[in-house]
Amino acid sequence: MAAPCPFITCAIKRKGIEFCWLCSEAENCARLKKNREFAKLHDTATCYQRIEENARFIQKNGVAEFEKQQKMREQLLRAMLAEFNEGRSKSRFCVAATVMEIGELEAVLESAREKAKGLDLKAKAEVMHTLLDEISKQRDYVPKLRK
Repeated sequence: MAAPCPFITCAIKRKGIEFCWLCSEAENCARLKKNREFAKLHDTATCYQRIEENARFIQKNGVAEFEKQQKMREQLLRAMLAEFNEGRSKSRFCVAATVMEIGELEAVLESAREKAKGLDLKAKAEVMHTLLDEISKQRDYVPKLRK
């Protein structure tokens, strides 16, 4: 957490906890509810489409397991950027790596690699975009930042 975080005063300074997922009042917290509702519809520089799922995951499995999953997402994102970014896809790939399940990301990357063999970078990016869009439609993901 950083200084601009709206929860730093409440969680760390008042209650002495790491973040809201450790608070017994989290389910009924007006501040957290307001942020969750905003995050369901809007993003800033970061995609917040999984904010509630992430909090539940951390409550159930702990921060270390969450960090492990985030590192897996980062590795998949780095591969997508290295192999399929034509210079205009970074934010789209970042959102996909944030929103999609790890297994879905792995499957998309593998499929894109197969379908894009021998193509130039622009065509490779198009293959990746098509695959991401297909899963987004099936799973009702929003594959871009919502402003």
